[in-house]
Amino acid sequence: MLVNVLNLSMTPRNWFDQGGQAYARFRPEYPSQLAAFLASVAPDRRLALDVGCGNGQLTRLLAEHFDTVIGLDPSADQIANAARHERIRYQCAPAERLPLADRSASLITAAQAAHWFDLPAFYGEARRVAVEGAVLALVSYGVPALEPALDARFKQFYWQEIGPYWPAERQMVDSGYATLDFPFDEFRAPAMEIRLQWRLHELLGYVQTWSAVRRAREAGRDALLQALAEDIAKAWGDADVARPITWPINMRIGRL
Repeated sequence: MLVNVLNLSMTPRNWFDQGGQAYARFRPEYPSQLAAFLASVAPDRRLALDVGCGNGQLTRLLAEHFDTVIGLDPSADQIANAARHERIRYQCAPAERLPLADRSASLITAAQAAHWFDLPAFYGEARRVAVEGAVLALVSYGVPALEPALDARFKQFYWQEIGPYWPAERQMVDSGYATLDFPFDEFRAPAMEIRLQWRLHELLGYVQTWSAVRRAREAGRDALLQALAEDIAKAWGDADVARPITWPINMRIGRL
């Protein structure tokens, strides 16, 4: 059963549909600063590889800096909804079997994806395809921060209500990948964050892309989602007013 929530005009609306189109519409975009930094530390700008690319949020930013960018994802649905660019080639492939030649990639990225990988296998493949001095960056973003009138209710939902439905891998994201084994010559990235102005339907559309939300729905806990949507809608006011939302960007980055 899909969750319907009343907007301010009292018209029923389905906030919690699923699929790659939702990811393409509602996942937050990375700042251009991120791709510019990654390009600046790569040994050259011939080929960047974005592993677990989803629908290409980071992939298309890298295309502004590299001659060729390859976006890989095991999900055909995500690839089908990925943003096209003349310098991007998308392909369905797992992180543990990279379809690249040896010594070919100058930059290897995984944005909001590394917690799903078999890391030893992925690291072995990254070493194989990396050129000398290539950079590997595991990027993630944390829990969004909303305006004070909204933030406490949102955090309650994230940590307490939907928390039990997050897969164990989510803890790696919450820690900023600090607990991941990263056996490379690591260096520090500059502080960055995602800053957006979103309307109500965009925030709730983003929430419905969470794996925990899908698991909660499968468990018959639609009431949790309904309650969040109603409470946030009341605190939001005019649903068409755009409000600030920020996500901290975390990164493990090093040379192979």
